[in-house]
Amino acid sequence: MSATHYIGIMSGTSLDGVDAVLVDFTQSCPLEHTCYMPYDAALRAALLALNQRSEDELHRAAVLANRIARLYAESVRRLLDETGINPRQIVAIGCHGQTVRHYPQPENGYSIQLVNGALLAELTGIAVVTDFRSRDIAAGGQGAPLVPAFHQEVFAHSAIDRSIVNIGGIANITCLPVNGHVTGFDCGPGNILLDAWCARHLDTPYDRDGQWGVSGRVIPRLLENLQAFPYFSLPPPKSTGREMFNIDWLQSYLQGDEAAQDVQATLVALTATTIARAVSAYFPEADEIYLCGGGAHNGALVDQLRQGLPASDIKLTNALGIDADWVEACAFAWLAQRAIERAPGNLPDVTGANESRILGAIYPA
Repeated sequence: MSATHYIGIMSGTSLDGVDAVLVDFTQSCPLEHTCYMPYDAALRAALLALNQRSEDELHRAAVLANRIARLYAESVRRLLDETGINPRQIVAIGCHGQTVRHYPQPENGYSIQLVNGALLAELTGIAVVTDFRSRDIAAGGQGAPLVPAFHQEVFAHSAIDRSIVNIGGIANITCLPVNGHVTGFDCGPGNILLDAWCARHLDTPYDRDGQWGVSGRVIPRLLENLQAFPYFSLPPPKSTGREMFNIDWLQSYLQGDEAAQDVQATLVALTATTIARAVSAYFPEADEIYLCGGGAHNGALVDQLRQGLPASDIKLTNALGIDADWVEACAFAWLAQRAIERAPGNLPDVTGANESRILGAIYPA
């Protein structure tokens, strides 16, 4: 039997855990099975610490890369056990790794996603494709976002202008016009500040359905000051991460007397307005907008997006055949397929790279 299956593994900026998917791109509905494995508190804290300069970084990063590889291998085992698929039926694993630094600067730019790809290949007996961002950065690009190429492949329509909005830790948009080039960029924080503020004040990882945020009131002064941050007015290509948007960044704008729930309400408004403004500025003709990522389940946030983009029909990507929670993991399975087939995986109009490039480092089985 010829191998047609791929596995995609994604750990996002939210640092909540591992999304793993089994896909077969020869099928009209490629997503076949899913697995989610949460990070424990100690692992999450250790990864979060590596987002800032600290002591003994090289050793701690290497040890965490091994630990992540073992966790990824466990997610692969669960997928195979639950589906009865043999490892020989898997062409490759597309593994994003866990981003701990993202500095796509000219000449000295880099993006670090922790995972030991060699160990993952050894533990699973399956070829692994990882380190997708480095080649795009070497070619002059941002190395992110990379998912718009996948969005084009699976979500574009020949007669309908569509936008895909991924609301993970960072929010990014993909513009899929009927005519013209596909574009996309990181528009700013998605869940990253919402989750951090919620964890600080409620000791919970996120605000379920945005209910805590709804209990507060937007602070106009704070929202205006946050929106004035220069990143939001930068033209694309652009990408960002925890280095820019973090709890210390937020704290620098606070006076100290704000009610915690009012700050949360303001952060919901910040995510919603920066997404809406990005879509309005760069793809106002979007007839349909499809949401994916964890933020797609924040009812308060989605309601505000609908208010900010009243001319667009806003739905989840579920309506297009891929559940909103698994789009990014599917994208990295697809990028692995592109690498194995020696086909380009980036879109220069999105990342700013000089040309299309084959992305990823391959560790054979």
